[in-house]
Amino acid sequence: MKKPLVKNQREYPDKQLLEKIAPRDPFRLFHHWFRQALGSSSLDPNAMALSTINPSGRPSSRMVLLKGLDKKGFVFFTNYLSQKGKELKKHPQTSLLFFWPELGRQVRVEGKALRISSAESEEYFKSRPRGSQLSAWASHQSQVVPNREVLEKRMRELEKQYHNREIPRPPHWGGYRVIPVLIEFWSGRRNRLHDRLVYRKGGGGWTRKRLSP
Repeated sequence: MKKPLVKNQREYPDKQLLEKIAPRDPFRLFHHWFRQALGSSSLDPNAMALSTINPSGRPSSRMVLLKGLDKKGFVFFTNYLSQKGKELKKHPQTSLLFFWPELGRQVRVEGKALRISSAESEEYFKSRPRGSQLSAWASHQSQVVPNREVLEKRMRELEKQYHNREIPRPPHWGGYRVIPVLIEFWSGRRNRLHDRLVYRKGGGGWTRKRLSP
């Protein structure tokens, strides 16, 4: 490499992540950071990179949106017949990555993705805008489509079909909950001497350790 792609490295906000102030429960810390991300200038603070394992054993990643969070885990929605849906069916082990550059923070999650209940998926589907509900039917996600016009034609047909009618949830569409076994918090510091705290699930609780940057 003759010269770097980016000439100047930026300094991070240098927000401390110390054991004496970090809670023992990683979900409490995540909620705190997430609220701060919501209040920042981040465009999509709930965006997260979801990584799965494809049939060849290679990692596959894409951005999805966090739509729910409880003591069990992190919830997102998708088409079960999509590439990620098929990969999660065969290999439910997955990882998530949140990155909030405005705050100089990232959170990495490792765990297992399990389908949520039909009732939970139904509840969320009903809360979606009609256009999003229709697109869940119109898009055969991850399948080859001849052109854009095919998708728009499907949408027009569905708009007519469900005019003044409730749109049902497609049987192939619903949510997953990623149940974590590891959550790592990273906070950028000066001189690249960053803070990293990793929480691991085991023995009925969470252990916490500091990692070198």
